This record gives sequence, structure tokens and C-alpha cells, in this order.
Amino acid sequence: MADSSWLERFPQMSRADLTVIRKALDGAYRDFSREYGEAIESFFDPLLQFLVWFEKLLITTPWWLVLIVCAGLVYLASRSWKLVIGSVVSLLLVGYFGMWEDMMRTMSIITVCTMLAIALGIPIGIIMARSNRAQAIITPMLDVMQTLPAFVYLIPVVMLLGIGKIPGVIAVVIYGIPPVIRLTNLGIRLVDKEVLEAATAYGASAWQRLFGVQMPLAMPTIMAGINQTIMMALSMVVIASMIGVKGLGQPVLKSITNQYFTLGLLNGLAIVALAIIFDRVSQAYAKRTQAHLQGLKHD
Repeated sequence: MADSSWLERFPQMSRADLTVIRKALDGAYRDFSREYGEAIESFFDPLLQFLVWFEKLLITTPWWLVLIVCAGLVYLASRSWKLVIGSVVSLLLVGYFGMWEDMMRTMSIITVCTMLAIALGIPIGIIMARSNRAQAIITPMLDVMQTLPAFVYLIPVVMLLGIGKIPGVIAVVIYGIPPVIRLTNLGIRLVDKEVLEAATAYGASAWQRLFGVQMPLAMPTIMAGINQTIMMALSMVVIASMIGVKGLGQPVLKSITNQYFTLGLLNGLAIVALAIIFDRVSQAYAKRTQAHLQGLKHD
């Protein structure tokens, strides 16, 4: 009688073979981290120095001056006094409950991560928009980056660079960069072909068409991508606190391990307040940009 066990139990690799594969991959990555870990760490030294300097700047600057600067930036982006007052009141409440320094640390890490995501994401999105082949190659990578559990990012980064700010920044950027890449690509591709043909007819070069026509018209879509990147970066704050990133995430992590309900709730609400401020300001700026472009079209 033929063996029919494979009908009842799914055929799988033997444990011995699986162990050999795991040991080979783990050993290869350990060898790589030992060989190139210091070189990669030194490569990120300027970023670490900037991050430490920026964090100290926010913490040592008088709170009232930070509020004035934040209020000015919010007004420049939104032109809305209601949004300015709401943002200032939210920041005052967070500070009043003793979370000012942690909030400044979180703002510094989110600001740096967003700047990095924009600096890397927009050029990649432009490359995708200008090349169907690049889009076909990069899109599956973005799918993996968006669906891979956030904790998985931490494993190779920590093995390579250890515990600290830089591994946290890398993990947050990897997690948060896909939206700005996707929406930059989408925004440029959605620009009307007739507009591009008109620009070409007037003698515009490829670079002039990109930066003079496509990028301004795609800006509302790109801003939506930046908005989503900021939201995803903020959602990684608690997870990044597991590898030494200080800020509002660490008290939340502490409250989980020690079951401090109020501590976790207050810091969680502070993260929500920051998320709402960033969200409303970026949305208001995107709407202003779109309204300005529509006014130019009508003119």
C-alpha cells in the first residue's frame, strides 16, 4: 500500500535542512556586520551628530521661544489663526503634564526622519515616474516595506548598528518612506499630457518640464504623501523606543511593562496631539498650494 501520509500532513522541509539554512543565513549576516559594521556606523556619524545637536537645541531653548517658532511655522503653512491657537494650546497642555522634554525629543526624531524620507523619497518617486521599468522594480520593494511587520525592521538594524538613535532613525525611515515615494510617482504621472506638450512647444527642456510644470502641479499629491509619512513615523515612535530612542514612546513602553495606565494614556494622548498638529498643518499647506495652482490656471 502506498504511503498516503502526505495527504494528511503538509509536506515540509526537514528540521535538519531548515537548521542548516538558518545557520548559514545568520552566520553570513553576522560576518557582514562584523566586517562592515564599523564602516557603516562611521558613515552615519554626521547624522547622529546632527540629531544630537538638534535634540539639545529643542530641549535647551526656552519653552516660550519654541512655542513662538512653532506658532510662526504653523501660521506660515496654514494661514489659519484657529490652527495656530489649537497647536499652541495642545503643546502647552502636553508641557503642563510634564512631558515637554520627551515631546521635544520626539519632535526632533520625527523632524529628522521626515526630512530624510523627503530627501530620499521624492527623487525615487521622480525616477519611478520617468521610467516604467524602475516602477516595476521599486513597487514590489515598497509593498514589502509596507507589509513587513515593524518589529522585523529592528532585527537586522540592531544586529548591524546596536542600540541607539541611528538604528531607530533607519527603522522609522524605512517604515515611513513608501507613501512619499508612491504619491510622488502618482502625482507626476497624473499631470495632464496636454500641459506637458504645451511646455515642450514653448521650448522647455526635460528638467524645465519636471521642475517648472510637473512638480508644482503634483505638489498637492506629494504633500499628501509627506503627510502620510509623518503619520507613519509617529506610529513607529513607541516601537523605536524599544531600541533606545528616547521620547514619548519610552514612557508608553514603560507603562506596558509595569501596567501604569495613566502614564501610558497621557503619553499616548501627547503622541496623538503631535500627530493631529502635523496632520492639520500639512493638509492646510496642501490645500493652499492646490488653491494657488487653480488660481494660476484660471488666470
